[in-house]
Amino acid sequence: MRLSPLTLCTLAAWSAFNAAQNATAAPPELTQTSPQDVVIAVDQTTVNPVRLIASPESTASPEFSRQGTSFEQPNDSELKSLVRKDLVQKDNAPVSQRPQSATLTAQQAIADPPRRLAQTDPALQPGVESGNSAPMSAPNLLSPEQPRLEPPTPLEQPTWLIPANTPPSSAQAVPPPAPSIPGSPRPTPLPPNLVVTATDVQILGVDAELQQFVRSNIRTQPGGQVSTPQLQADVASILGTGLFSNASVSTQTTPNGLNVTFQVQPVVVQSVRLVNARALTPAIANSYFKTQIGAIVSPTAINQSIRQINQWYAANQYNLARVVAVTPSREGILTLEVAEGIVSDIQIRFTDENGSPVSDTGEPIRGRTRESFLRQQIQLMPGQVFKEDLARQDLQRLFQTGLFNNGQIALEGDARQTRVVYVLTETRSRAVNVSGGYNDDLGLFGNLGYSDRNFNGIGQQIGGNLLIGTRDVQFDGRFVSPYRETEPDKLGYTISGFRRRGSSRVFDDDIRLDNGDRVREGRFGVGVAVNRPIGEGWNGSLGLNYERISLRDSDGDVVRTDARGNPLSFSGTGIDDLTTINFTATRDTRNNFIDPSDGSLLTLTTDQSIPIGRGSILSNRLQANYSQYMPVNLFNLEQSQGQPEVFAFNLQAGTTLGDLPPYNAFSLGGPNSVRGYDAGTVAISRSFILASAEYRFPIYRIIGGAVFADFASDLGSSRSVLGQPGIERDRSGTGFGIGLGVRLKSPFGIIRAGYGINDRGEGRLQIGIGEKF
Repeated sequence: MRLSPLTLCTLAAWSAFNAAQNATAAPPELTQTSPQDVVIAVDQTTVNPVRLIASPESTASPEFSRQGTSFEQPNDSELKSLVRKDLVQKDNAPVSQRPQSATLTAQQAIADPPRRLAQTDPALQPGVESGNSAPMSAPNLLSPEQPRLEPPTPLEQPTWLIPANTPPSSAQAVPPPAPSIPGSPRPTPLPPNLVVTATDVQILGVDAELQQFVRSNIRTQPGGQVSTPQLQADVASILGTGLFSNASVSTQTTPNGLNVTFQVQPVVVQSVRLVNARALTPAIANSYFKTQIGAIVSPTAINQSIRQINQWYAANQYNLARVVAVTPSREGILTLEVAEGIVSDIQIRFTDENGSPVSDTGEPIRGRTRESFLRQQIQLMPGQVFKEDLARQDLQRLFQTGLFNNGQIALEGDARQTRVVYVLTETRSRAVNVSGGYNDDLGLFGNLGYSDRNFNGIGQQIGGNLLIGTRDVQFDGRFVSPYRETEPDKLGYTISGFRRRGSSRVFDDDIRLDNGDRVREGRFGVGVAVNRPIGEGWNGSLGLNYERISLRDSDGDVVRTDARGNPLSFSGTGIDDLTTINFTATRDTRNNFIDPSDGSLLTLTTDQSIPIGRGSILSNRLQANYSQYMPVNLFNLEQSQGQPEVFAFNLQAGTTLGDLPPYNAFSLGGPNSVRGYDAGTVAISRSFILASAEYRFPIYRIIGGAVFADFASDLGSSRSVLGQPGIERDRSGTGFGIGLGVRLKSPFGIIRAGYGINDRGEGRLQIGIGEKF
């Protein structure tokens, strides 16, 4: 039988049409999700699990390797900058292995054959965090071809960790042709091994944003070559993005090649679930994704929500936390994996005064402070999410022990597991002083002094002086166990005792005794006090003190009056007993106890005497003392980087109600009052006010300078003091002084020297230990 050429062509076309295959993927059955893992509840899901590559954060990421806080001259900005770059240990992963940024529109060439996905229900996988559950391992969503995270990100350059884009293998075989769409061209068969030119490429079923995304993820482009295997790979690539639940391709021949049409069905977002989240709760995540639920997936909207979550982390001091991966499923579930900087370990290291962690012999520096004691002061614990404000509080709390003059925090590890290292430099806490000499009161004498501010390695303080002379023996001793806020049920306490004698600060040489001697004031006493916080930011101290005060001449004999007949004691016998109950309230926000550059100190004190013993003194002594410190940089000095310029202000006031023995009057003037005057030469008063201002600036390393001004007034109260010692000695009652000074930071504390000029034009060089305030 002979067939015409027309008949042969028709049969060949029909056969080819039946053999043609269009790449497509059908949606699977609906899977169930666990309610505890879902941030936003949904009624149904209709699509298969695939993945989305999240766009990296475009805003500036917080920097986690910064200049460390120095307690030598700390300020607020330094306390906020906790991490020293040279102390951060990088991960072992080379720089080339760090995760690379990618966007949702980045074109991805398909080089490897597609691999098959395991159809696993994400909601049933372990390790999903819902904000209040215990930490679990990450879910095995795509086993065995699970997306792998890049090596841990070094903390100094935190970036997003993006999972690999593994196309599903559901498009390996060419499925049946897709249903025809009204108005669309009829599919034209394409032989499997034929390579032709794509004259046109269309994407149907999605908006312009997703169309552009599809074009960036397929190899078939207008004017390029196209074949059946390439179309299969393009469909696999589309499904592999995770944004589409179904995709198919059809072709139509033209005189110049082939028109290609991709028909896609976008995923509808149904819910969001969290992995490894502790600080980020479902309610917070829900607030950023709620507008996307029930809507067609939008890469732009997802990335915006992720940026908002990262901004929420930063605003709440979770400085290491961020979204590291987003994995959507074709059921419409968006899985957010976060790394929140979980503290894996707390370590303490010591450095020497030069900042070196090892000695000259290569041995690690060992501190005197017990590590167990330091860990009690640190509130940040392993297993917690790292927060900068908590670490800063720990650093401040360690400094408030008075045991350290420098400290930083180093972060080691990555954004998932972080080791927090407190690097501390201890101050010199022990001192021994041996001296001797001769004076009129003691004769030939020797002095032995000892102090330790870190007794027993737990911050307790012990100190004392023993002075033995040929005419007298004097001593004083003190033991302090400070209150620690980490042990709220344990009171701090102080025990002290003393016996001392010397020239009176009130009865000076202007008026002597009948025998021509100067007045010697002797005090012997003991005291005990307890202390603890009494309110937010306030500490309170309650004490009981007893003193016996005696007025004597150079031979040690008790005297009653001076050469003018003015009484020297309240009892009139030359000996008084003074028993007082003392209460002090303190609010201290200084960044450094010894040499503050920021913050303030407010102290309110009342001493209520009990009328027992000689003199039966009944009085109440009230005092207030306020200091403010402000760091400045007036002259942009290079030295100000480590030792800032500071404006310091001090205001004091006080008064005594009731009985006032003359030796307890307020003495104005001197290096700790109005500089440029000798001690007590401004006023001896019942009430007073004192104001001081200083500009402190660095000169060279441990040397600094100061410009100061002081003013004081007795408020007209000198006449109300028994015997009127101030009036009798022609004290003016007011005084003003200005001057210049230098400061030396020594192992024994700050030694200051200043030259002051008073309002009478008199100048004096005065030396003291520690800052005036």
